[in-house]
Amino acid sequence: MNRLASSGRRALCPVTTTTNALVASSSLSQPHLFSTSLPLALARLSRQYATQQQQQNQPKQPKANRRAVTPFNDDGRIPWRQLSATERVGRAAQQSFNFGVVIVGMLLTGGVGYILYTEVFSPDSATAYYNRAVDRIKKDPRCLELLGDAKKITAYGEPSSSRWRTARPIAHDTSKDRYGNDHIKVHFNIRGPKASGRVAMHMVRHAGQEDYEYQYFFVDVKGQQRIYMENADTSATKDGEQKPFRLFGIKWT
Repeated sequence: MNRLASSGRRALCPVTTTTNALVASSSLSQPHLFSTSLPLALARLSRQYATQQQQQNQPKQPKANRRAVTPFNDDGRIPWRQLSATERVGRAAQQSFNFGVVIVGMLLTGGVGYILYTEVFSPDSATAYYNRAVDRIKKDPRCLELLGDAKKITAYGEPSSSRWRTARPIAHDTSKDRYGNDHIKVHFNIRGPKASGRVAMHMVRHAGQEDYEYQYFFVDVKGQQRIYMENADTSATKDGEQKPFRLFGIKWT
């Protein structure tokens, strides 16, 4: 019995020794790990704290100063959300004014275009009748006999006080009578190598008609008998006669 007990004690000794060694090693390793990780954690916390303190102590950068926005200096670069109430009113006023200028410009452009068409480009304009009248005078033998060579005949508007002004206005008048008839009257001057004269025309477009008819169209040269190119009093169509030819809204005889 004593031998068995002693042999059991000897068998258990290695196990106990190993266990004790593991406990000793673990007890030695834990303080070592703790002593290594604690300084790292403290260093990390100190760096974070220093960063926060530096950010808090850093002076805030002042906002960039900008000039006040007014209707006279607003260029639209500053966003709407950054404007004050007064500045927004100023910008709205500026944009309204700009919009009004655009509308007025469009109306003026349309008005100029309308005047150019009715006074120059329209076949029923005074300028168009003036050009046709000059062409007829240059082809009429009676006028050429008094004025001279057709290539040297010139026509011009009313005399001007400026000797340098070459584009003289053509005197003309457009009106509508109480019966709804449209009237156009044109007066201008003409000069040739032999003499000078004055031309007068009167056209009427009766209500409900599309074409103008001559009331008169004559050339006056001083000291000579009046030359009638058109005369409604003497050119009335008689029964059986051929009706006058119409071109460009004018009745030609």
